[in-house]
Amino acid sequence: MTKGITPKSDGHSKWYTDVITKAELADYGPVKGTMVIRPYGFAIWELVKDEFDRQFKETGHSNAYFPLFIPKSFLAKEAAHIEGFAKECAIVTHSRLMTDSDNSIQVDPSSKLEEEIIVRPTSETIIWHMYKKWINSYRDLPILINQWANVVRWEMRTRLFLRTSEFLWQEGHTAHANKEEAIEETLKILDIYQSISHKHLAMPVLTGRKTDSEKFAGAVDTYCIEAMMGDKRALQAGTSHYLGQNFAKAFDVKFQTENNTEEYVFASSWGVSTRLIGAIIMVHGDDSGLRLPPSIAPTQVVVVPFFKNADELKDIQKYIDPYINQLSDLGIRVLFDDREKMSPGFKFNEWELKGAPIRLEIGFKEIENNQITVFRRDTKDKDSISSDSVVSHVSNLLLEIQDNLFNQANEFMNSNIFKTNSYDEFKNIINNGGFIRCGWDGTEESEKKIKEDTKATIRCIPFDESPINLTCILTGNPAKHEVIFAKAY
Repeated sequence: MTKGITPKSDGHSKWYTDVITKAELADYGPVKGTMVIRPYGFAIWELVKDEFDRQFKETGHSNAYFPLFIPKSFLAKEAAHIEGFAKECAIVTHSRLMTDSDNSIQVDPSSKLEEEIIVRPTSETIIWHMYKKWINSYRDLPILINQWANVVRWEMRTRLFLRTSEFLWQEGHTAHANKEEAIEETLKILDIYQSISHKHLAMPVLTGRKTDSEKFAGAVDTYCIEAMMGDKRALQAGTSHYLGQNFAKAFDVKFQTENNTEEYVFASSWGVSTRLIGAIIMVHGDDSGLRLPPSIAPTQVVVVPFFKNADELKDIQKYIDPYINQLSDLGIRVLFDDREKMSPGFKFNEWELKGAPIRLEIGFKEIENNQITVFRRDTKDKDSISSDSVVSHVSNLLLEIQDNLFNQANEFMNSNIFKTNSYDEFKNIINNGGFIRCGWDGTEESEKKIKEDTKATIRCIPFDESPINLTCILTGNPAKHEVIFAKAY
């Protein structure tokens, strides 16, 4: 067990925080609810971000940037939107500071703004203000824009990566000439989210549609990817929204059709954020710390040498360098840990904590036998291989670790999804942890009552739902939908 990390069994929340701080992923910022993403954590985010960005661009999207500051009047134009974000908004009221007679810093009362400014909680309103300028004709459509940015939502209860007052994300905003194209875009992005979660993050997710009470403020429909964390709670890992014409009507964004008639634009918006880092920790982590999928590991292979002095280190590096270069030429991220004031044991613990997928151990004993010791972080298995085969072995092992992490997480999720028709059994399962597929009568009243009783919410209405012959888990009435309930972050 890594020193300083609370075992999962002694407290999942404390374990989670310990891993983040001990592995130097993030730290607490000076303003309540904020976080500092440290270099190692940011390197993971960049590898996550780059894959999303690549796939967005492959599907015709372009990046842009819109202002952090939004006039308060913009939010008032979409009633459901402002209702959804009103309690989370940070507001700028003045533009200057001053010093008083005691040399204390005060807000300059004369700098009060004519109109208060909202610090971006999301960008629909300011983007649709701009789209009104840019869209006149069907020839201007579609617009497929993505933005990488920070947003501010003044959360009362915060947790590193999962829920902070400021976080990093991408938000896509698209405009279309018809409903069908906008819905197709919404679902296309959901497919990208699911694919990257599975193939890149090694994180299985369930997909489906949110209920009206859980959907995005201002959306017609919200679709989501939901992941099961190591404590069997759900995490909403990404959302894609079909906005219909709501924002186009709010901002009067019309276009001239090919038939020379005027029509409001159809829209989508979608986003994932740095909460994915929290998901990766909780899906894959163990009592020793992180277990990173190779695709998002800043260091995929760490080489730890055994040496007594600088001359021995130099000889070992001369021996191992050709293999490191060959691995690097294949695009594998390799680090030779030549720090002289830290023991191999310390380095082993540190790199296990940081989740490096493969560790290569090399000393004079290995050199004499033309062997290298290979440690894989996912299973903690250790093996000795011929030095001549290290490049092919490591290349294949990285793929094997990626697949194994997904398979482990997928087996865990599937083994903790339950079906029941009994509300008493439902409550017992929710209390012990897990997802439940069951019938729901489609009423907001029953959804609210179940949440009050159990703190479980409907995570999604899965695309493969089969409500036929099901009854509502609460009321016993015929089910309108088969849904997935769980406690969630």
